[in-house]
Amino acid sequence: MSRSNPPRSNIAERLRRKNDSTTQPPRHARSLKRRLNIKLAAWMRWLHIYLSMFGLAAVLFFSVTGITLNHPDWFFGEAERRTQAEGQINVKWLHLEAPSGTESDPTRQVAKLEVVEHLRTLHGIKGAVAEFRADENECLVTFKGPGYVADAVIDRSTGRYSVTQQFHGFIAIINDLHKGRDTGPAWSILIDVSAVAMTVISLTGLVLLFYLKLRRIPGLVVTAVGTIVVVLVYVLWVP
Repeated sequence: MSRSNPPRSNIAERLRRKNDSTTQPPRHARSLKRRLNIKLAAWMRWLHIYLSMFGLAAVLFFSVTGITLNHPDWFFGEAERRTQAEGQINVKWLHLEAPSGTESDPTRQVAKLEVVEHLRTLHGIKGAVAEFRADENECLVTFKGPGYVADAVIDRSTGRYSVTQQFHGFIAIINDLHKGRDTGPAWSILIDVSAVAMTVISLTGLVLLFYLKLRRIPGLVVTAVGTIVVVLVYVLWVP
């Protein structure tokens, strides 16, 4: 005669259910967390891919110009070129009446806009006005742009002037663009936008690394090693 199994205890069954409920989160909670993780990964992947494509030209430009800026002797750009010219300007533009109630400032007695536009039109000067100074005898107008400088010296008594333009070549132009020197506000904004894009690309790549279980640890180790190398080079070899 076979021995029958003893009836299951209600107390033991309640204890088992209680332990299961405390050790495992509810199914809907697990499902919500999984959906959030999937959405976060999708957003990070979307940002990483399309920001990389959008900022590809900027990243490539600033990477290449970082090399040309650090090693200008490796590259042979166009040799520096200098041109000189002379001309005559309307003397009336150099002797305006100063506004009443103001100090006698020679710079206020010069029609700056007319002088600048005359020089630009007649001599093809580019770049922004970096300096406009005047004294009792002459005016000095300086124009600057990437890889470019122009100086005009004007005699206030006769209106005669001389203009010297310096063109520093292609490598100097792209190096100045990299540094944002004499490039104007629009290029400055572009540099800021590129820097933000590069930052987001780096951070989204780091976040995506945590979703790759097999490559997470090796990737973090490589990231730590790269960071340590940068810090050591700065601490040990930068004067």
